[in-house]
Amino acid sequence: MPLAFESLNRGTVAFGFFNIDTDLLLLQQYFLFADDFCGHLVRMTEDITQEPYETVWEVYSIDDPRKIGDLMAAIHGIRYTGFIGEVYKHFPFPKREAEFKQKPEGFQNRAWMISLLERWATTQSVPVRADKQNETYSIGEYLFTKEVFHQLIQYVWAGGYPRWKDEIRPDYVMEMKFHLEESRGWLTRGLVFP
Repeated sequence: MPLAFESLNRGTVAFGFFNIDTDLLLLQQYFLFADDFCGHLVRMTEDITQEPYETVWEVYSIDDPRKIGDLMAAIHGIRYTGFIGEVYKHFPFPKREAEFKQKPEGFQNRAWMISLLERWATTQSVPVRADKQNETYSIGEYLFTKEVFHQLIQYVWAGGYPRWKDEIRPDYVMEMKFHLEESRGWLTRGLVFP
């Protein structure tokens, strides 16, 4: 489930996995696949000499919250509205709570998720910036302290809430961890993987 994280400029924002059968992450109205998120971070560690570090990420965006849907209603099977409702119609919440674990093979549902995203979302290029002087990181319109950005990384590493099934992480998550631990840049200083 997505968790609440504090941004410097937009208050509390939601970030995380929202369905255990897919590797799609949301950041408020932005959606991107977890392997893309991890890959962006790997490339950042290879090119962090640029100061400030600036790039662009391609994301899916659903600007109308009603079109995003009601996550809690979908989880409880009460109401399936918007994009998230469509996802939960196809991949319902497990009947047994013990089965509520993020599946490392969620990437296998990518083609179906893309076809659904193409109906509900638009693609958008969002600027991403790591600013050493202020120790901040921004994704689109959301600005985070370095510490909160570390929390986003740690969330993906853990498999969010409810964590990765059997503590097995996809290869792209393991690669992200390796590269971030090897990085000597300011942005990863103090980052730990519990």
